[in-house]
Amino acid sequence: MRTIRWKARAAGIAAGLCVLLCAGATLLSAQVSSVGDKQVGPENDQPTILQKVGIQQRLNEQLPLGLNFVDETGKAVQLGSYFGKHPAILALVYYQCPMLCSEELNGLTAALRMVHLTPGKDFDVVVVSIDPTEGPDLAIAKKSSYIKRYGKPETADGWHFLTGKQPAIDALTKAVGFGYVKIPGPDGKLNQFAHASSIQIVTPTGKLAQYYMGVEYSPKDLLLGLVESSSNKIGSPVANILTYCYHYDPATNTHSLIVARVMQMGGLVMVLGLGGFMLVMFRKDAHQAKELKSHVPGKQANE
Repeated sequence: MRTIRWKARAAGIAAGLCVLLCAGATLLSAQVSSVGDKQVGPENDQPTILQKVGIQQRLNEQLPLGLNFVDETGKAVQLGSYFGKHPAILALVYYQCPMLCSEELNGLTAALRMVHLTPGKDFDVVVVSIDPTEGPDLAIAKKSSYIKRYGKPETADGWHFLTGKQPAIDALTKAVGFGYVKIPGPDGKLNQFAHASSIQIVTPTGKLAQYYMGVEYSPKDLLLGLVESSSNKIGSPVANILTYCYHYDPATNTHSLIVARVMQMGGLVMVLGLGGFMLVMFRKDAHQAKELKSHVPGKQANE
């Protein structure tokens, strides 16, 4: 009788476990979907209005130096008047930009403070507004602000803040590859611009040599870029040697060390050192031989 009860109880427990397992399997199948059932969410596409915003590097392209602008004093100038002797740093901004343009110029000024070259003597800084509604009043205020931040008022002649009309702005931004669009500000008015941030180093002949993206710039890259763009006509001898060992990489917008050239420089230094040492030793031996010869009695008598 006990055996019958025990078997009945065991059958009940087994049935209960079976029900629990089936229920668990049902829950698992409800929680885990198959690979084919997974759905990809909508892609985070760039808004259509921003698709024109960006920088397309136009290395070695010639800037249109005949474009007409107005400088911070209200004087009509041609873009080409800032080229011919020195390389230049070109920045495209707008003076009433609420944030990004100030960050870009702040970064440029901070980097230049650590570069041992002088604006106006070794290179020029040319800042051009992309907003045709801005004029010399805003340009002179911006220039004063950045000359003060740079801390060397004697270099003011090397800083140029320009404004211009839409055709000249369009021609310059197109040549640089600077894409931007007009967007509404907080007040709903169409008075702001969506744009990327970069500065360009331009050769004395007006060709685009190097691009530096972002709002912070390496003083080393700026120094090497300016020296390189001047065809090594500015900068210290050390900076000129460094331009041989470093190479501008357009993919990273930085200067990378060329190991092969470093080894070449090392080999050259070793050869020169060894040659100099041998020359000194030869001259020393020749001098000693001459002295010995002059102190030999027989030799002196024969002579």
